[in-house]
Amino acid sequence: MDTNRNKQDMEGSTSTYTSSGINEKVQTFSLKREVGLVSAVSLIAGTMIGSGIFMSPQWVLYNIGSPGGSLVIWAACGVLAMLGSLCYAELGTVIRESGGEYIYILRTSGPLPAFLLAFIATFALRPASITGISLSFAEYAVAPFYQGCYPPQLVVKSVAAACILTLAIVNCLNVRFSMSIQVIFTVAKVLALLVIVIGGVLLLFRGNTDSFHKAFEGTIVGMNPIGKAFYQGLWSYDGWNNLNYVIEELKRPEVNLPRAMILAVPMVTVLYLLVNVSYLAAMTPRELMSSNAVAVTWGTKVLGSWAWLMSVAAALSAFGCLNGSLFSGGRVCFVTAREGHMPDILAMAHARRLTPSPAIIFNTVIALVVLIPGDFQSIVNYTSFMGWIFNGTTLAGLLYLKIKKQNIHSTYKVPFIIPVVMLIAAVLLVLAPIVDNPQIEYLYVSLFIIVGILIYIPFIHFKLFPGVFNKATVVLQLFLEVAPVDKNI
Repeated sequence: MDTNRNKQDMEGSTSTYTSSGINEKVQTFSLKREVGLVSAVSLIAGTMIGSGIFMSPQWVLYNIGSPGGSLVIWAACGVLAMLGSLCYAELGTVIRESGGEYIYILRTSGPLPAFLLAFIATFALRPASITGISLSFAEYAVAPFYQGCYPPQLVVKSVAAACILTLAIVNCLNVRFSMSIQVIFTVAKVLALLVIVIGGVLLLFRGNTDSFHKAFEGTIVGMNPIGKAFYQGLWSYDGWNNLNYVIEELKRPEVNLPRAMILAVPMVTVLYLLVNVSYLAAMTPRELMSSNAVAVTWGTKVLGSWAWLMSVAAALSAFGCLNGSLFSGGRVCFVTAREGHMPDILAMAHARRLTPSPAIIFNTVIALVVLIPGDFQSIVNYTSFMGWIFNGTTLAGLLYLKIKKQNIHSTYKVPFIIPVVMLIAAVLLVLAPIVDNPQIEYLYVSLFIIVGILIYIPFIHFKLFPGVFNKATVVLQLFLEVAPVDKNI
């Protein structure tokens, strides 16, 4: 079958850093570059503004103990997201391959650490993130039908599953359609947050400032509570690195990658701070911590009979966030398979639609399995803990490139101190929850690493049983109408 004419377009030769050296010239045929600057900003901001700002404020306040402390945590999380995005912008302009942390660790630390990331991300990190977002969507979507009480878990999880399936189909069908959804929902959720901000400003002018009197009274100090508060806050900022997963589909990445990050992350940080101030203006700290849907509670107090609009806004926000997560998550799985760390079928794209549909389908199936036992708070703690382990490894790789590969050409560079600060922050975020009060969920990472090594040694390193999946790959390739895709760097 001749699929080159349908599935690939020639991007020409380019210079980049690869595993074989520096400034290596390659001529490639690959997926089209469909993501422009507006779509890039929407992908970052739209994935960041999701379930977190509607679900995490009560947990940040619960863990840190005071309104003033919670606002400091939100501001600090925004600073970390901004500094992290600057580091990733440099990595993305040096290593112009999709895959985010996986490809950076592969190029700087080697195949085993990269495989462990791919294994944990594919079977735990990404599915858990998708599940957490879909659960928050479902809780807000059904909240108007269960006013005054908690909705049944069966209903919540059924709605969450339907949301995941719907967006998986969208992402399998068309890249432009998925990006159009991302732009539309990003605009909608920013408008929704602006409504909350304006409502908060009006409340403050009316004198609703009780929550800010003795704002730091009751602050809980300790590595464990502060670490968990950061996890909940950073969950809301999760997505600042999403554009790095789709570099090969980004137009002019050397320009649009840093530009999109510089536009999106500060905007989201300011919005988050103002929204939290609005929450605290409308509710006492006790009311905020006891709310199972903080935006709905805010709407009830501020909007009255129009409070249902907050449920709709929060649900739409999570919906757009989930769309971005499925879009980028499918590309991570796709790249790991292309590098030989996953079955070949996952490195293929639809011959006509130009989407990595096998990888998206695979991610969807795993997410639906994780959805069955999942609950929101434990998912946030677990995924944040694992995520910052790999963020730290990635940042160490950037420092390695800055020290050992100073002659690598890059269109964008950050001061050396920024990745150093971020690496220290990553180490503290990993250690904080397990120093004071270690819990079993954090030991799962060790189990995943052990299982990953046991899989890597025979099947990846020694390449035992190379023909095991060949027949299944051929059958699935014909059934799904997919074909292999080369790099676009």
